[in-house]
Amino acid sequence: MKCTAIVLAAGQGKRMNSKVQKQFLHIREYPVLYYALKCFQDCLWMDDIILVTGETEIDYCKQNIVEEYGFSKVSAVIAGGKERYHSVYNGLLQCKGTDYVFIHDGARPFVTEEILVRGLACVKDSDACAAGMPSKDTVKIVNEEHMVQSTPDRRYVWNVQTPQIFSYPLVAGAYEKALQGDCGGITDDAMVVEQYGSHAVKLYEGSYQNIKITTPEDLRIAEAFLD
Repeated sequence: MKCTAIVLAAGQGKRMNSKVQKQFLHIREYPVLYYALKCFQDCLWMDDIILVTGETEIDYCKQNIVEEYGFSKVSAVIAGGKERYHSVYNGLLQCKGTDYVFIHDGARPFVTEEILVRGLACVKDSDACAAGMPSKDTVKIVNEEHMVQSTPDRRYVWNVQTPQIFSYPLVAGAYEKALQGDCGGITDDAMVVEQYGSHAVKLYEGSYQNIKITTPEDLRIAEAFLD
């Protein structure tokens, strides 16, 4: 069994209001990206890591992230694409002999080995799964005028996270089909597998601390998590 992590670090982070891309901002003494890579690096059964970043950041990632912190499992640092799904597909093309692919946002620094272990058990059983947590809030479905149309039963509402984990043939085939058409509505890998792989995706427990760094407020929350 071979497991590969695809870590996505090609986002522009426009909502961060910073000249520095969010994955390279620091939480205490380390960049945001460092924390996710370290988790995959330290996981004994994770075989390799594909790091996907912006084309102009490849050399920076190699020198200031991979070499600086000794991430020996990073087998390739490659350029992403215009949209997230292009970046994921580029990462999938780099996988060699992989059985399971763990697709993770580099801006989620608090992934843990426990989350990875639960995910591995789930993907072995289901071939397609994603980390997530039950919503703490009541969710409203609205129309274009923001008028409430319905209120889903909160028992069945989850907030989806990463990693999202798939058998390689399933996710690679789904992405190939997806990229032949219009991917405009695609927001995560689970949607690709659901719609183009015709396969159900099971959610497994991630963590409420497994947040995505998106705004300046998230950096302050991340600092608190490290206390």
